[in-house]
Amino acid sequence: MTISPDSRIAVVTGASSGIGEATARTLAAQGFHVVVGARRLDRLERLAEEIGGTALELDVTDEDSVDAFTTVLPRVDVLINNAGGAKGLATVAEAVEEDWRWMWETNVLGTLRITKALIPKLIASGDGLIVTITSVAALEAYDNGSGYTTAKHAQAVLHRTLRGELLGQPVRLTEIAPGAVETEFSLVRFDGDRERADKVYEGITPLVAQDIADIIGFVASRPSHVNLDQIVVKPRDQASAGRFHRTTDQS
Repeated sequence: MTISPDSRIAVVTGASSGIGEATARTLAAQGFHVVVGARRLDRLERLAEEIGGTALELDVTDEDSVDAFTTVLPRVDVLINNAGGAKGLATVAEAVEEDWRWMWETNVLGTLRITKALIPKLIASGDGLIVTITSVAALEAYDNGSGYTTAKHAQAVLHRTLRGELLGQPVRLTEIAPGAVETEFSLVRFDGDRERADKVYEGITPLVAQDIADIIGFVASRPSHVNLDQIVVKPRDQASAGRFHRTTDQS
């Protein structure tokens, strides 16, 4: 890895698509050298070439992968915890433990692993920033979403706890809790069922990945004494996790 010693480095997890990819582009435009991590290395390499960044394979559910990723980084100024996701919409009575385990490994333990590994470098930067992408599912519960909402609640509490534990250190922490964002999120949730995924956004104008990336860019551009603790962002058509105003196209 060849990075100018004068570069400020931003790490973005889950950067092969969606919010992560858009965020990498936004931070690169702001002058950061962006290190993008995800499992789909081919996508990462194309992105890194376009933005002048660095692509490194990363599976946040694998401790060895996290160690290999974090050890080679010469410094870290910004960490964007974006890797995560949902599986299914089962009730508690019909919960699939394998899906729960994947959601907890990815959202909670994945965030723990990468954050824990990079805290020393973020502190050493003298002006570190940790942004964790949670969800409105980290703020409320909704029917059939218990696996995801419990994981996102746990991820959010991890992040909020760290805010107090790092008090006095030169590290800011921001939680961003998006509502409906049209990315590959629902496609993953429904195991590639495009028709079912599309119905999630039917009749509404959802957020897009760039909407969240713009907010992250704003957070990263604040002066070091300004800490935006929590930002909740939803499309105008969404009032809560499960409440939407949907229109029907009559044309």
